[in-house]
Amino acid sequence: MSRGHDDTVPDEERDALVTIAHGAVVTSGGVSAQRVLTTTTEFLLARGLGPVAYGVYALAWRIAQLLIQLVTFGSVPALQRYLPAAEDDPETQSRTTGLAYATTLGFGAAIAAAVWLLAPRIDEATVEYPSFPTALGLFGVLVLLTGLVMIYAATFRAVGSARGEVLFNKLLRPGVRLVGAVVALALGYSVVGVAGAIVACTVALVVVGFPWTVGVTGIRPTLRVGRGDVRRFYEYAAPVAMSSLGKVFQNRVDVLLVGALLTAVAAGIYNVVLVLVSIAWIPLLSFNQLLPPVASDLYARDEMDTLNAVYSSATRLILTTVVPILAVLAVFGRELLAVFGPTYVEGYVPLVVYLAGVFVGSSVGATGWLLMMTDHQYARMALDWFLAALNVVLTYTFVVEFGLVGAALGTSLAISVQNGLQVLLIRHFEGLWPFDATFLDPLAAGAVAVVAMVAVRTVVDGLPAAGLGTLIGLVAYAGALHALGIDPRDRLVFEELAARYRTVVADAVRVRVTNS
Repeated sequence: MSRGHDDTVPDEERDALVTIAHGAVVTSGGVSAQRVLTTTTEFLLARGLGPVAYGVYALAWRIAQLLIQLVTFGSVPALQRYLPAAEDDPETQSRTTGLAYATTLGFGAAIAAAVWLLAPRIDEATVEYPSFPTALGLFGVLVLLTGLVMIYAATFRAVGSARGEVLFNKLLRPGVRLVGAVVALALGYSVVGVAGAIVACTVALVVVGFPWTVGVTGIRPTLRVGRGDVRRFYEYAAPVAMSSLGKVFQNRVDVLLVGALLTAVAAGIYNVVLVLVSIAWIPLLSFNQLLPPVASDLYARDEMDTLNAVYSSATRLILTTVVPILAVLAVFGRELLAVFGPTYVEGYVPLVVYLAGVFVGSSVGATGWLLMMTDHQYARMALDWFLAALNVVLTYTFVVEFGLVGAALGTSLAISVQNGLQVLLIRHFEGLWPFDATFLDPLAAGAVAVVAMVAVRTVVDGLPAAGLGTLIGLVAYAGALHALGIDPRDRLVFEELAARYRTVVADAVRVRVTNS
């Protein structure tokens, strides 16, 4: 495999970067497909249910999404932390995975029961819509089912299989939701029918997914565990779970407040805003796919200089990738929102405000994961809860004062403050710091792209402006980056991946020619 033009990059750093970048390529394809499936689902439901019923569905769905963040009770990060370290110890891997399944089943059942019991009260406090309690109760069951699918995906990810994680989390989960929505709408069902169809399709995925995961990964879960196994697992998982609970109030209290303080239509508009915002998170999610196990391995071997170099390079690549996405969404946000219907254009200003938080969160890279992979999960938990309390107060005030814009402002500020503090914490604890002058290049190139897209928007209207402007903006961005110069490590990643995929394509063509 080609080593590129820069031989100053140490082999260990080179291997780590290529591993992370390869995982990012695989994941970005999967995440992009996930966003297409998700956006298609939301488009069909927004058009098929109408603004009011869609707003009711959207609120129930977003509440379920919040609870999904809690259902595994820290089991997903625990699998990332302990399975790679036990690579040569299958019995330890089996016990750890068994605890993850048992934890998810227990908490999932408790959440499902609580949602069924509390759904009428939540309805009274929010939309007051007849079918909302039943739909929310069904989504409570979906939380349990989704938790199990997340454990399947996490097992693949922990053993270094980006494809397996992408398959379950990025393709099958949104895929079965789309199928359920299409079937329900085709049969003329409304909110409850849509929720029931999605649950039924997810049940099928859970049933098929377990033997598939065991067969491919070779990890067979067991509950024959000792006290040491349980103590180690929950000493790590519990603070991570508490951190996740804090993050619900820190980053997603906006969804609850929109439902409680505004209208069902506003909830639907905000849900569409979040659908577009999710596109901007793709680079960060992609590069974070295999960074946690790589970071855990480097930290365990005390290779801190290599870890810092990898952290810096990965963060710069994330920033380089996310800037053009943010530019497109900011310049052509109105045109994209209008695709869902004229009502949803009201979400443009909240969208732009929210994107500011995405920019900050992406520009600092995997700070949260690094805190957890370097055994500082308690510090992250304390930070999450501090910011959660602050965010509830600020977002409530902003929503009351500014409506939808206030919801986006509160969450954007929370994301920015959290990631800024996490950067300082990881530097304080481990001396890791990703930033240097090379981070200014994608920002300058992004400014060039924005100017080009705005120029297109002044002479072309509607979706054609978004299509043509995006194309011209991306060309301008790439040209500006080339003129400013590409960092040797970034060039190394591009060349290594290009060589790898050229070989894959050539082998596939050769096999096809031979077989024919």
